[in-house]
Amino acid sequence: MTYLFHLIEQYGLIIVFLNVLVEQMGAPVPAYPTLVITGALMHRGEYSAPMLLLTAVAAALIADYFWYLAGRRYGRKVLSTLCRISLSPDSCVRQTESIYSRWGARSLLVAKFIPGFASIASALSGTIGTKHRTFIIYDGIGAALWAGLAIFLGSLFSTTVGDLLSVLTELGQYGMMLVAAALVVFVASKWWQRRRFRMSLRMARISVTELDQLFKQGVTPAIVDVRSPASQQAGRIPGARTISHQEINSFVFDAPVDQEVIVYCACPNEASAALVAKQLMQRGYKKVRPLSGGIDAWIAAGYAIDS
Repeated sequence: MTYLFHLIEQYGLIIVFLNVLVEQMGAPVPAYPTLVITGALMHRGEYSAPMLLLTAVAAALIADYFWYLAGRRYGRKVLSTLCRISLSPDSCVRQTESIYSRWGARSLLVAKFIPGFASIASALSGTIGTKHRTFIIYDGIGAALWAGLAIFLGSLFSTTVGDLLSVLTELGQYGMMLVAAALVVFVASKWWQRRRFRMSLRMARISVTELDQLFKQGVTPAIVDVRSPASQQAGRIPGARTISHQEINSFVFDAPVDQEVIVYCACPNEASAALVAKQLMQRGYKKVRPLSGGIDAWIAAGYAIDS
């Protein structure tokens, strides 16, 4: 532990840069504790508050701009990749879309304060075509607010943080083991949260080919589109009715309970569609299935969409 704190004192800027960069890339390695500790140890090290803040903001901007460019080039496909890396529940895409649709680039000002939002918001900014300059300005200010608050808290409670570090130092290798154990517990809790969420959404799906066959056979299932308004602008499956984010927990659905119901979205693992499907099943609907692959699979198969 003594060696570790020596490294923080001497190479705090490098450690902060790498930690913030890795976290903003989507890895479940929290950077806020590092920022608070380096903020508390500024008077011992060879760096100042402005330099520490600039380092953190630069690292965040590099990672966020990477996802922004990935979003511009690969579109929505990159969102699924991000959810897998970050261990966030797959519903994070739907929630991020709803927030971004409402507030636009201004949501980047507070993105880093919302777990699971920052990286996906950056990719979504690129996907929907937010201008480079607009993205960099809002994301940079947001990163400065996020990192600045951590550094300020560290300096404000430097005595308390120092006392805690002293206790860990006295514990020696056991102190290091406590820090490592805390990180393991954090990552494990995130993984378990995601696993429980995925398990809760297990149910039979219908493929786009099977849905197309229903249409050809003259069967007219009730089709429900639970994407965000921004995603719905790309078109919808013919005959689909939409449910907004505000209505997702209280929507009115008047189809006969014995009718086939197909729910689709544009989320990884059909997360939002599965959530709505479960709600419909709780209301008495027996033939409810999410569409495997969602709207992306439907379009990729070459089937018709309504504008």
